Amino acid sequence: MLAERLKQSLHFAGQELRQHGLRQALLFAAIVLPLWGFGELAESIYNGEIIPFDLPILLWMEAHHAPALDALMLFFSAIGYQYGVVPVDVLWVMLLAWRRCWPEGWFAGLSLAGAALLNVAAKHYFARPRPTLWTSIAPEATYSFPSGHAMGSMALAAVWVLLAWRTRARWPVMALMLVFVPMVGISRIYLGVHYPSDILAGWMAAIAWVVGSYWVIFGRSQRPWQSAKP
Repeated sequence: MLAERLKQSLHFAGQELRQHGLRQALLFAAIVLPLWGFGELAESIYNGEIIPFDLPILLWMEAHHAPALDALMLFFSAIGYQYGVVPVDVLWVMLLAWRRCWPEGWFAGLSLAGAALLNVAAKHYFARPRPTLWTSIAPEATYSFPSGHAMGSMALAAVWVLLAWRTRARWPVMALMLVFVPMVGISRIYLGVHYPSDILAGWMAAIAWVVGSYWVIFGRSQRPWQSAKP
């Protein structure tokens, strides 16, 4: 079943490559493959199946708790949502609007707000309880799947990387996000408030949504910053 779906996804990506070129094929694959992965996890959660890697990773994390790691993970958890990602999202969209970077602003707004709304809807649809293997030092009361921290941090990272891709800021932004996004996800598992599958699902859903938004806003010909005013 999984092999057949992957084969179909690759077949469609190949068709896009032949018809529309490498750029469109890559964008297409960046939507289809994450959606496929999210769908597989979501189907398992909906059917009440156990994800094989969830408990072993959680237990390994719990066995390596230490005061210094507690402080580090609490920090990344905090900046991964209410004290970091959310205010940065708002300020970033406001800055783009103030600079009259309308396509970039619409892209950022659609991507970041849409990802947040999709996360809330998915949480209530799947209604997956939080892990209860130990008492967390940062307990949560909402549903678990997919992770809002993972989805929000990845959405912000994807927006910044796509907007910076043709600028000199590309590599610094990528380096920053390659640290920030995994650490936010790891912190949520370490704190015992998410299963690893929640984190993976949040990442994949965010990538698919942001890349899809990029495709809608910029299409096949336009690039970010082409209409930006000095």
